[in-house]
This record gives sequence, structure tokens and C-alpha cells, in this order.
Amino acid sequence: MTHHNSDVIYLDHSATTPLDPRVLAAMLPYFTEDYGNSMALHRLGRSAERAIDTARDSIARELNCEPHNIVFTSGGSESDNLALRGPAQFARTHDRPFTLITSTLEHHAISATARQLGNTLGAALRILSADRYGRVDPDDLRATLHNLPENGIALVTLIHTHNEIGTRNPIADYAAIAHEYGALFHSDTVQSPAYDKLDVQALGVDMLSLSSHKFYGPKGSGALYIADRVPYMSAQTGAKHEDYRRAGTHNTPGIVGTAKALELVAETRSEIGPRLTILREKLVAAVLDRVPDAALTGDPVDRLPGHVSFVFRDVNSSTLLMHLDQHGIAASSGSACKVGNEQPSAILAALGYGPEWTRGGLRLTMGQHTTAAQIDRVIDVLPDAVATVRRLRTLSF
Repeated sequence: MTHHNSDVIYLDHSATTPLDPRVLAAMLPYFTEDYGNSMALHRLGRSAERAIDTARDSIARELNCEPHNIVFTSGGSESDNLALRGPAQFARTHDRPFTLITSTLEHHAISATARQLGNTLGAALRILSADRYGRVDPDDLRATLHNLPENGIALVTLIHTHNEIGTRNPIADYAAIAHEYGALFHSDTVQSPAYDKLDVQALGVDMLSLSSHKFYGPKGSGALYIADRVPYMSAQTGAKHEDYRRAGTHNTPGIVGTAKALELVAETRSEIGPRLTILREKLVAAVLDRVPDAALTGDPVDRLPGHVSFVFRDVNSSTLLMHLDQHGIAASSGSACKVGNEQPSAILAALGYGPEWTRGGLRLTMGQHTTAAQIDRVIDVLPDAVATVRRLRTLSF
């Protein structure tokens, strides 16, 4: 795969991945040749509809579900929104209590939606704390599921692999607990497909969110798996697309690209994961050895293969990221790290880190084309960059 900016060491794959040229090739005809609206009856419309049906079949095979259980969306944030809003709207319309159980470590698409549903639809919101690695205690989940309202609908939503700290969560165990108490279970699995096989039957989930651009597909396209048992009312109306579950003209190229991207990463998981794990361990060991007052966040072993997340004491992430960028290294932080918005990371705070740490998060996420030479370069640059940022901080006081 060739890229512009080939001199940049791109370590921000958890934010977005480059589009695979093979995915682009699959998409192009639906921009320029088979450009019909999939709801139209003429041959161009029928061609688009066939492409969408084929993509739906492909994704359903990968997830081990029926094609009608796949709802195409604009990406992970919309999928998360629909997963929470659909059952909440159904409960409100049918005058049934709705309980939403989540954690302090969820993506904003979950946490902000949950808060809004509490404020607007009267959802009873229960938020679970997590341990130092970012995991919810199963006993805490059980305790929270006790004494649910009679005739109510309860939904548990917990992230599968964490975008900021990389931890893998035991989703199948959580889903089984939810079902013991008659609750539904949703998981944001946006970070997972490039590395983990997502079998909805094995995981036991009732809903699952995907975002294409996290696994070398196009931006603006994603999917939501919804099991037949889920009581659901669409939060988006206007037409009968997606069996009335999500209105709007189909993004045929994006849908085709999503399916193709998922097919391709399924073929490479077994090779890419172990290779990136070796690079990850090399990077972690070197940084913890060479940088004082540094810690790895998230589970040190059971985490995404190419995901490395550190926290540095008395370091400003924004400044550190700018220094790395000057050396051709593209990285990110879990905090709002635009210049002028120096907010501490809520995730790091939830993990128990104090204020001297929570502005110092750094996330380095590798991808299919990350090389050992690139990681060696990061190991050479990062310790000096951290030291420089700390000196600047001292001078500013």
C-alpha cells in the first residue's frame, strides 16, 4: 500500500486507518457507474440494491448472524446512538420503565447519549466504576442488575476493546450476566474487527456497533447488529430503509467498502496480530525503561495487539504531541488535546490517576504497515521529547 506523507510515522490507527486500495477499487463503480438509488426500480437501482444485499450477506457471515440483523449506519457513533435510543424509545412509547447500565470508561457516543436519555426520556442511568485496567467487576454488574423495575426494559452497554487504553473486556461474561437478569446487552466493538473475530453468538450480545474506517474501510459508514429479540423503535424516521430501523438513502459505495474491508481484515488477523504484539512489547519495554515517571495504562497483556498507551507525570499531552509531530510521528492523546483546550483525561481520572498525571496521556496505535524501523525511531525520539516538554513546563512556572 502506498501513501502520501510516506515520511510520517503514523501511529494513530485507533483514530482512523488508511483506506485499503482494494476497498477503494470495490467502491469506485458505485460512485461512477452503478450510481442508482437502491430504492429505485430501474436497472441502476436494482444494481445498487444487489450490491447492498451482497454486502449485508458478507457482514452477516463474518458476525455469524442473519442478514436482516444488520443495519447500515454512518459509523460507530450513530450505531451506538441507535443501540441506546431504539430500546429507550420503544420503552417510552409503550410506557415501560427503561434502565441503562454503563461504565465510566465508555466512548462519548455512549456516555453522552446515556446522559441525554436520562434527561429527556427519563431513563434510569446506572454507571459502573472500573478497575485500574479499565474493567468492570462482574459482581458490581450483578449487584446493579438486582431489583430492576417490573415490566421494564434494561440495557447494559460495555465497550469491547477500549479506544484510549487498549484493554480487552470479557464481553461474553458480561452479556451472560445481563441475560441472567433479563437485560439486553450491547457492546461498542469499533476498535476490534482488525484483530478480533466478532461472533455475535459466541459473544452473546444483543447489539454490536461497527465503524468501517477503523479497519481500513471508508469514513462515514458503519453497521449495527440488532438481534431479533431487541425491542426497538427507530430514532431516525423518514422512509422504510433498513426495515424502518434507519431512514435515509443508502450509502452504496460506503456499504460495499465496509463489507470488503471486513473481509480483508478477517484474512490477515492471524498474521498481523502477533507481529504487532511483538512491536508493542518492544515499545512498551523501551519507554518504561528510558522515561522516568511513566506508566502503561490498560491491561499490560490482554489488550489490542498494536495499542500502546502511556501516562507521563507532569507532562502536557498537547505539547508532547506537537514535539512528536515535528519529528514526523503522528500520535494522539485520550484527552481533548487541541491547543487552548488543556482538559485532563476523564478516562485517566476514572482509572484513579491524579491531576499531575491526567494531562499526560499518550496513545501510540500501530497498523498493518507499521514497521520495526518505525518503532525504533519512536524509541529514539520519545524519551527526549518527554524530557523537553517537562523542562518547558518547569520554565513556565
